[in-house]
Amino acid sequence: MRIIFLVITLILSSCGVRVSETNAATETPFVVTATLPSTLTPRPSETPLPPPPQPTAVPVEGTTSTQLNVRAEPSTASEVLGIIPANTRVEIVGRDPGENWWQILYPEGVDGRGWVTAQYVTTAGSPKVPVIGGAESESGSGASAIVIQQLNIRSGPGTSFNSLGILNADDVVTLTGRNSTGSWLQIEYPAGPDGRGWVNAGFVKASGVEVLPIVSDAGEVIGTGTPADTPLPPTPTVVPAPPDDDSAESPVKTVIFYRAGTNTLIYNGDVSTPVGDPEDWIAVTPYSEKILLEVSCSGSDVLVELMQSGQPLATVSEIRCGSQLVVPVESDQAVLVHVSALADGLQSYSSYTLKVSTIQ
Repeated sequence: MRIIFLVITLILSSCGVRVSETNAATETPFVVTATLPSTLTPRPSETPLPPPPQPTAVPVEGTTSTQLNVRAEPSTASEVLGIIPANTRVEIVGRDPGENWWQILYPEGVDGRGWVTAQYVTTAGSPKVPVIGGAESESGSGASAIVIQQLNIRSGPGTSFNSLGILNADDVVTLTGRNSTGSWLQIEYPAGPDGRGWVNAGFVKASGVEVLPIVSDAGEVIGTGTPADTPLPPTPTVVPAPPDDDSAESPVKTVIFYRAGTNTLIYNGDVSTPVGDPEDWIAVTPYSEKILLEVSCSGSDVLVELMQSGQPLATVSEIRCGSQLVVPVESDQAVLVHVSALADGLQSYSSYTLKVSTIQ
């Protein structure tokens, strides 16, 4: 019995120890943990997208039909940057508002560009290039004007001042001032005193004249307001045509027509008599056996003669201002066009446009 009691006691003791060990092992300690505030992850700042690239005009290829001056601006009053020979390939990237001038790529020019007369550049079609300058691109440096017909640039506001040069029809000029009556306008002209010159307001189509400063004969600004009694530009007075020293042996313009190139000449000139330049000589070489001659004038009438190989091609009485005449010619031989002022004893002046076209 004692043995049995001891065995039972040992068994019970073992069970109590195991229960204690089991409770100790399963007891979960209470742990306090610090909760830190959540850290905000900064969102990346938005990087602004670059502005879309400006459209770049695709150059349009053209070929010169005669020797051309390359100018800094679309005007014969502008600085000559260089000369391009005939039959030279050029790349056109812009035009003036009247499509009388092409802007071309020209390394020697400002920003690698220059201007040439559109009339003497042959293209496959009408170049789709942006308009540069004129009313569509005001620079703020002054109002603009378009020349109506050929006229003198003078050193002061009047015909008594020296002639500095000549502007041709459709030239675009920048206005910088006017005289007190508005009858003469000051323009930008690099070859003139202080880079300025003067033109008769009656020979230009101008905008913004009323805001131009009033400039004295000496070139000093003497006012900025518009006088209440400022009259409209007067009717142009008769002035002598500037001499150009041309002759039958040395024409003022020479153009050769090509089947795949230039086939029309448009020339703006002026003649006067008894004072001034009484005649002009223009030479064209057709590739066909007929040409169409058209003459229009502003001012006095003119006489036109055609000569080839020293012989007249049409009588004087057949060709006057307003004429359109088909003339038989010899192909590949130069035709001389002689334009002369009518002499009636009084001072006369005529600004004319001569158009010669090839007829197939």
